[in-house]
Amino acid sequence: MEDGPQKPAVWLPGDEMGEGETLQYDPSVYDCMSAMSLDWPCLSFDLLRDHLGAPRAAFPHTLFMVAGTQASSAKSNYLAVMKVSGLALSKAAAARQKEQQKAAQQKEGEDGSDSDEDMLAGSDSDEEEGEEETAQLHIRKVAHTGGINRVRACPQQPHIVASFADTAQVQVWDLSAQLNELKDEAAPAAGSQGKVHKVAARHVHTHSSEGYAIDWSPVAAGRLASGDCRSRIHVWEPTPAGKWAVGGAFKGHEASVEDLQWSPTEETVFASASVDKTIRIWDTREQSKSMLSVVAHDADVNVISWNRATSYMLASGGDDGALRVWDLRNLSDGSFVANFTYHRGPVTSVEWCPYESSMLATTSADNQLAVWDLALERDPEEEAALAPESNALAPDNLPPQLLFVHSGQSDMKEMHWHPQINGMMVSTAADGFNLFKPYNV
Repeated sequence: MEDGPQKPAVWLPGDEMGEGETLQYDPSVYDCMSAMSLDWPCLSFDLLRDHLGAPRAAFPHTLFMVAGTQASSAKSNYLAVMKVSGLALSKAAAARQKEQQKAAQQKEGEDGSDSDEDMLAGSDSDEEEGEEETAQLHIRKVAHTGGINRVRACPQQPHIVASFADTAQVQVWDLSAQLNELKDEAAPAAGSQGKVHKVAARHVHTHSSEGYAIDWSPVAAGRLASGDCRSRIHVWEPTPAGKWAVGGAFKGHEASVEDLQWSPTEETVFASASVDKTIRIWDTREQSKSMLSVVAHDADVNVISWNRATSYMLASGGDDGALRVWDLRNLSDGSFVANFTYHRGPVTSVEWCPYESSMLATTSADNQLAVWDLALERDPEEEAALAPESNALAPDNLPPQLLFVHSGQSDMKEMHWHPQINGMMVSTAADGFNLFKPYNV
């Protein structure tokens, strides 16, 4: 005798799949989703503040970004300066929004006359007949010797970009000419995909080894920090001549410095994360030792992010797959205020949302991008009441703070929130970029 219909189970990456089973992408959970790639993988990129205003919500969207390649030969690498235009609201999202609008009108007690319904139905049919708009990639390439481990744009001057290469060189570039060309370009220029421009770097500093850690100060314009695989950290000060004075090494870590983050409020304070499992807080006025230190993870600390809206909160991600949140007012071993072990691989990036202080996102080697909202709490009764018979109930080990999961990319490395388009995210992986906005973010 067979039991009645079973509720489906939540599938998590790493779970076994039956023979012939495949995962399907659900377009209805995205307001927009677009994928694109270059001829080489990019481990790192940055989204650029632009002239189009903030906050902006109306589709279609345009955004600007810079990325660094990992080519098969050192001389084949380049910085990709990009504009993505025509990021349109998807058909599925438009239909969902119309259904929500219709339901809201009915709830408010509006008359729902035939003319209103005909207008809504006509709009739906028009969209169904039309073709889905495709985003366009505009690009300028700047020659770069060596694979690019990390690239970051100066927040106060987005055309000023720093790159850290596997040659051990940190270089600062002025990409204003390339960005100005892209701003005025209505359609992708013919041949722009293949042409690589030669531009002289504004400043070059060679570390004792390659590295992955660079960050610009959001408080002191032009101030840069860089950290290498031999545990050395240097702070760069801009000079009136348009160059930088690179100071002596900050010493304290016992292994590779993996990430750096400047304080969002104090111009002399920055944080570092290391393979030695620690996070350290530094003051530029004291090079010989860090101000604070904490054993943050059970393995390498790969990435950190300083909350710009709540400046005493710091998030970290480690090789142990854990996402941890720290209160800098009470920083000590084991003092994290949140600890999520959802990811099944090393955390490869973490970033707080720029306009929602309780929200952040992570990427992981398990090929997931997870969006978290620390303000959410589990309510089992509400979950049961809202879940249709055909929907799976969230398992007890699934954190209620997990708001959204994006997957489908291979070897995911880095993500960023757009600083001016609410909810827009971009992620990079070995197989290219995804640009998307979840419906619930």
